[in-house]
Amino acid sequence: MFRHQKELQFEVKVDRPDPMLARQIQEVLGGQFGEMTVMMQYLFQGFNCRGEEKYKDMLMDIGTEEIGHVEMLCSLISQLLDGATPADQAEAAKDPAIAAIMGGINPQHLLVSGLGGLPTNSNGIPWNGGYIVASGNLLADMRSNLHAESQGRLQVARLYHMTKDEGVRATFRKMLARDRYHQYQWMAAIAELEEKNGVVVPASFPPEAEMESQQEAYEFWNLSEGEESSEGLWAQGTAPDKSGDFVYVANPVAKGQIPNPAIPSPELHHDLDDIKQRVSK
Repeated sequence: MFRHQKELQFEVKVDRPDPMLARQIQEVLGGQFGEMTVMMQYLFQGFNCRGEEKYKDMLMDIGTEEIGHVEMLCSLISQLLDGATPADQAEAAKDPAIAAIMGGINPQHLLVSGLGGLPTNSNGIPWNGGYIVASGNLLADMRSNLHAESQGRLQVARLYHMTKDEGVRATFRKMLARDRYHQYQWMAAIAELEEKNGVVVPASFPPEAEMESQQEAYEFWNLSEGEESSEGLWAQGTAPDKSGDFVYVANPVAKGQIPNPAIPSPELHHDLDDIKQRVSK
């Protein structure tokens, strides 16, 4: 059961309207790493969570908080659009730089949402359910969550420096702080799961099951010009699970065969073998 509370999690207040900033903020609302993505990702992971109840409870807690963040951003966008008119769009387009970089005010804010937030990114591309990850494997999902929060916080930090509006910045500071906590949270969950089951996903397919392919788990193949990559721990260190040491292969050699696919039926019209072959009339 979900219940909506009228008060926002944190105060949202802008110093002045700014329709072009409203367009930029659409990215952290409905973009690939926006609040809609983490909201849906955590909720679907929680809905489908099996096993220890604490993980499901934590996912539902954070997913529900992200619903509130979506509402906060919608409120922020609405305030930034207060008083915007089609004339503002035309005025913005007079500046060639603004017109080229921003395209002026997002016309969808005027034509589609009536001065409200949209489930789209900053270019008007609709939010896509393909952005979310909910695999059913807790460690794989928690790592994806850490990635999503890292990218989302990065984008909010960039937006922070794109405005001098102290009201907007105050909202962003709250979001940046919460996103920092969420990174801590996912790192803690990842560490706990790695301690329990190991660092490789899925833990239920152990290295022994790889049989004769064991050595392939430790080789770094140099497949680009230069050998600077040999200096990293991934090429000369020990595997995170202490199961073996990495080996740098400076001049790797292909170990497989040259593919030799069969010639398909002439009815498929590949024209690969005998160009005189024709489909029977």
